[in-house]
Amino acid sequence: MDSLTQIVLGASVGEAVLGKKVGNKAMLYGAIAGTIPDLDVLTRYFVDTVTATEWHRGFSHSIFFAVLFSPIFGWLIYRIERKSRATFMDWSWLMFWGLFTHPILDSCTTWGTQLFWPFELRLAFKNIFVIDPLYTLPFLVFLILAMRQQRLSPKRKKYNQMGLIISCSYLLVTLLLKGVAHRKFVDSLDAKGIDYKAIDTRPTPLNTMLWTANIDVGDAYLIGNYSFFDSKAINFNEYPKNRQLLGALKQEAKLKRLAKIAEDWYTITQKEGTLFFNDLRFGLISLDPKETRFTFSYKLIETEDGLQVQETEKFNRDAKKLLSALWERMWGN
Repeated sequence: MDSLTQIVLGASVGEAVLGKKVGNKAMLYGAIAGTIPDLDVLTRYFVDTVTATEWHRGFSHSIFFAVLFSPIFGWLIYRIERKSRATFMDWSWLMFWGLFTHPILDSCTTWGTQLFWPFELRLAFKNIFVIDPLYTLPFLVFLILAMRQQRLSPKRKKYNQMGLIISCSYLLVTLLLKGVAHRKFVDSLDAKGIDYKAIDTRPTPLNTMLWTANIDVGDAYLIGNYSFFDSKAINFNEYPKNRQLLGALKQEAKLKRLAKIAEDWYTITQKEGTLFFNDLRFGLISLDPKETRFTFSYKLIETEDGLQVQETEKFNRDAKKLLSALWERMWGN
């Protein structure tokens, strides 16, 4: 999830664990704990694109990381906050829950997390987009209300609990919504007589009313959108896999690693003699049926030192156009 959401979750968890003893400092250190796992993004400055992508939401988003580092961070805070009522164990417990709940929430997104690192299993339930105002804003409001209360005030605990209950309930509702949307896609494919090998359903940006699905039909993928306000049948657009364009590159180690990251949901496109690896899991940059550009796309560059992979640049104007189109599409076809 985005940084603000993880800060809010971490602060709320910190308050639940240690708020009675240290007041708003529990929220402060909880927010810090909720931010720490995402520092893995800094690896992009030290390693190549493929390695940084592999490491994202890996070790720092695991149970192992939470268990290993919570006492270390707990000891540091204990040394800083010597005059507080909290013990070393109190701070360690707060840090553990802050570090642990972060990847739990991230596992609900499309990218998922390697919660059980060093095992390669990546949990990705794909029931909520990485930024969802309906999850974050109510949670933030209750956190602010709790923050404004006295440390021992019953209202403080009540407001914080309400924020946690509402946010967790919303996550459960999104799982239900995903199940319904998935069923709609399956029924539509069956009605059209389309045979498929696999289907991957996820929410579109910033909402849980409009859902999208990737469907593997062999040598191509179909992509369709479904809104709970739709009154017409689902339309699917086809995107050839074009794996044959790779030629000898298909045996390159970096290409195989990219394919593994994308869970084999990828297409290859060619533009002006250059090949691009497109990760389908995060969708296209617009809702135009003729669109061929994907949100996550990597330029494949052959050099004397081997294959170089370069993530393509994203532009704000594309994001604005997509959000506008999503808002309109969300209200039905």
